[in-house]
Amino acid sequence: MSHSKQPNHISRRDVLRSMACGFGYMAAAGIASQEAAANTIFNPLLPKLPHVIPKAKRVIFLFMAGGVSQVDSFDYKPELYRSNGRMLDFTDQRILAKTGMGSNQRVMKPLWDFKRRGQNGAWVSELFPHMAKHTDDYCIIRSMQTEGVAHGPATLFLHTGSTNQIRPSVGSWVNYGLGSENQNLPGFVSLSPSMGNGGPRNYGNAFLPAAFQGTAVGRAGMSATDIAIKNLKNEQLSSDRQRRNFDLLQAMNHEQCQNLPGNTELEAVIGSYELAWRMQANAPEIMDISKETKATKALYGIDEKNTDDYGRQCLMARRMAEAGVRFIQVNYSDNSNNPAWDQHNDMPKHKEHAVAVDKPISGLLTDLKRRGLLEDTLVWWGGEFGRTPYAQKNGDGRDHNPTGFTVWLAGGGVKPGLIYGATDEFGQYAVEDNVHMHDLHATILHLLGMDHERLTFRHEGRDYRLTDVHGNVVHDIIA
Repeated sequence: MSHSKQPNHISRRDVLRSMACGFGYMAAAGIASQEAAANTIFNPLLPKLPHVIPKAKRVIFLFMAGGVSQVDSFDYKPELYRSNGRMLDFTDQRILAKTGMGSNQRVMKPLWDFKRRGQNGAWVSELFPHMAKHTDDYCIIRSMQTEGVAHGPATLFLHTGSTNQIRPSVGSWVNYGLGSENQNLPGFVSLSPSMGNGGPRNYGNAFLPAAFQGTAVGRAGMSATDIAIKNLKNEQLSSDRQRRNFDLLQAMNHEQCQNLPGNTELEAVIGSYELAWRMQANAPEIMDISKETKATKALYGIDEKNTDDYGRQCLMARRMAEAGVRFIQVNYSDNSNNPAWDQHNDMPKHKEHAVAVDKPISGLLTDLKRRGLLEDTLVWWGGEFGRTPYAQKNGDGRDHNPTGFTVWLAGGGVKPGLIYGATDEFGQYAVEDNVHMHDLHATILHLLGMDHERLTFRHEGRDYRLTDVHGNVVHDIIA
């Protein structure tokens, strides 16, 4: 609908446009644009409209660094029992890279017995007795494939969609595409990340504006009782003095920003100061689990020797999800280049790691479900690849296997209880309904309401995206 002007009416805008060849209007427009910039410059994380109707609002990624053995956990293979000890020819990427030819390897059966669980009858080993109680809540994808046969490239690929280039992490893409639900907290948090195998690049923003960098809380190897966001409090100055200092600093920063328009790094620094100020009043309460009930802490295995550390991280993740943090990564790793689940010569050690994470993850799923959060929170469990069905070097461990492994997804619009895809009779290669890591990324973005082909950022003359030029949404797993 259009509106016509009154014939004798001259607006203030018309006068300014006509005076002095329009210089007055240009000045007013400049002032208005500066005012508009002032209103938006500190809010790069404001919520954005999704491309499609989302099924999930946020993601909790439970990263099992090193590669959990699929054939010892969620991918039951009777042939491994029948062929246990036999020397068979296994030709895979790892062997070809080392020898240039195929090689006979000793088949090694699972170290833990499998049983059918839940109403869906999913096979789960005794390695994860607590997670096994939730098979009707999550979708098991047994046909995952990825790029990279070593931890460094494969871990980078899982997090960024690239094995070697500097690309934004999946959490940064989500933060960029959707913004944050809570302007008083970071939109992307990584709990206890490792400094190995990509380190900060696994939660980095790369060429995306700096505001979308992940916030690391703690580091791998640090006790969860000690992890915190540093420097949130200043005990030396009164709150009034801190407020006046902050206002002065932001006024100076804002003037500098007006002199350097389009400087995203400067804008991000100013925005981070603003966020840090707001976090002082909000983050300590979110990070403090002391007010949780004794029953809730027990659900996560807190105050138990083997489960306390990861249990605290999982409970923090639930509190962050409840508070509106968009992407939360809960890392189970260490700071070496041979991370936790990397058992090349000691497969029984898988049990130690399983005990540490099994009850906390089960507690997280239970807690999310009873609070009504699982409906719109996507929980993603898995590592960068799986393990081989044969014993490495005829020993007691398994080598890396990127050609067929398992992850599971729960909540957030995924079909609960679904068992999707399959590997071959030995559990080495995905052979049915294959899901590449690019496909998983595309599906996660879709569940959050983003089209992975439209979620792009122009850098050095090219449009980039998390899935590069690949990826297909796995619609079969979506409810």
